[in-house]
Amino acid sequence: MKKIFKKIIVIIITWQAKLILQKYNPKIIAITGSVGKTSTKDAIFVVLSKFKIVRKSEKSFNSEIGLPLTILGSPNGWDDPFIWLENIIHGFYLILWKQPYPEYLVLEIGVGKPGDIVKNVAPWLKPDVVIVTRFPDKPVHVEFFGSVENIIEEKSALVYTLKKEGILILNHDDEKVYALHQKAKCKTVSYGMNDNATYHSIYPTYLYTKRNNIKVPSGINFKLEYDGNTFPVMLPNIVGIHNIGQAAAAIACARELGCDLLESINAVSEYVTPPGRLSLIEGINNSVIIDDTYNSSPVAMESAIEVLKEVEGKRKIAVLGDMLELGKFTEDEHYLVGENIYGVADILIAVGPRAKSISQGALEKGFKLKNVYNFESSKTASKFLEGIVEEGDIILIKGSQGVRLERAVEAIMKHKELKRTLLCRQDKEWLNR
Repeated sequence: MKKIFKKIIVIIITWQAKLILQKYNPKIIAITGSVGKTSTKDAIFVVLSKFKIVRKSEKSFNSEIGLPLTILGSPNGWDDPFIWLENIIHGFYLILWKQPYPEYLVLEIGVGKPGDIVKNVAPWLKPDVVIVTRFPDKPVHVEFFGSVENIIEEKSALVYTLKKEGILILNHDDEKVYALHQKAKCKTVSYGMNDNATYHSIYPTYLYTKRNNIKVPSGINFKLEYDGNTFPVMLPNIVGIHNIGQAAAAIACARELGCDLLESINAVSEYVTPPGRLSLIEGINNSVIIDDTYNSSPVAMESAIEVLKEVEGKRKIAVLGDMLELGKFTEDEHYLVGENIYGVADILIAVGPRAKSISQGALEKGFKLKNVYNFESSKTASKFLEGIVEEGDIILIKGSQGVRLERAVEAIMKHKELKRTLLCRQDKEWLNR
């Protein structure tokens, strides 16, 4: 019954969304990829909002529901029929009577199963700008797609929905992404550390501050080369050298839409990563948490481990949970994570049944047995973690949604009163699960 109800709702709000786009004709910026979609979306919103009236996808809903909801400017009704009824009434109100409406929509286009873009998005969404962040070189959602190539094909379909006068913005550091410029029939620019990138990022450097005489990471800066000139870019409260790609993509998007370059560079310094995506959070005992608990995949896990490797810290603790939806690759990919964490972390805490392979990989690589711990759930891991965090520790916490490792972050964050603002999955629907 729920499936039928959902299908009817999707049909109605998608029909309404199409009519609203026809009536108000906003510029559409669509973002896809396997890593960095949400961060790129938020960075673009921060920059573009300085110049235009902008709306973004508020949540990482799947495209089937998330797109029409963003276009309507309505919340997810979940299982509440009254909220869905309000959403539908609101949609008709926008269609029948002229209302103030955003000039730009910044839309995150995700996929969870075959057809999410090809069948549900491509036939009706015609973006003015498409940004492609990164394709997987390791499996993600492979349970549903069968292969990495099928995932890339699905996501690439968005490029072909661009308007004739549209702009394609590609990550030049990913060969599979940049290869799309060969098939594009519109203006194409790129960003990245590749020397040939239109918006070229160079000299990334970590920033540190002192807290009680302990050095802790506090941000990143880099230089941006564009059109023969070089500009300094500051990203306070951001970790992960790979995150400068999101900033560069946002600057590129704003500039290609006619916004002032220097103002765009100043604006991006206000960007802060969304909850659970390499967020810096002050921990108990004067520690620092790198909260990357929103979700996980082999590619994202690799990036998170690289961040832990990059930053300086007194002692490094890695709390790593199950990566879901990997199908036949599950055991091998978790084992590889264990190998990769060796030499990076001083203590490894593996959470979930699949994560036992992380421990196995780490131990066989040479990790000391006394520094490896396994827990079945985030709740038991949280209690243990509370008891071992010391002053100056850097704690990386990462796992797929189903592992709920935001609970571990909550257990060791200093200011628990800020959890609804700083942590992911704090909605009532999630807290009740």
